[in-house]
Amino acid sequence: MSLRVEGMQNQTLANKSNPINQRIDRTFGSFLTGSLQQQSPSTEIKVSNHAQKRMNERGILLDQSDLTTIADALEELDQKGSKNSLIVYKDIALIASIDNRTIITAMNTGEMETITNIDSVKKINV
Repeated sequence: MSLRVEGMQNQTLANKSNPINQRIDRTFGSFLTGSLQQQSPSTEIKVSNHAQKRMNERGILLDQSDLTTIADALEELDQKGSKNSLIVYKDIALIASIDNRTIITAMNTGEMETITNIDSVKKINV
């Protein structure tokens, strides 16, 4: 079947099936599993430019195992509903946005005096 559009001379449009109307043959369980896998949190941690500058100034170095440990802490904080958290790890204090999985700033624990605009604290024991 072809359709003719008024104003178009001798041109036809093929009747293409609309992907929205196509039947998807999936069980609810497979749909739910796929949806949960897509929503699983990223293990990637971002470091803001501000935090990177502070880490460089203070000589704070994090290796891959440190980042993995911090990522696990971010995941735990996310599961508990935290938004902005202070993470104390070794002798480092990190302020992180949990939703964005981003370290906002970093300092040595000896520099901590007043911390504001956080809703949780996670101390990582090593």
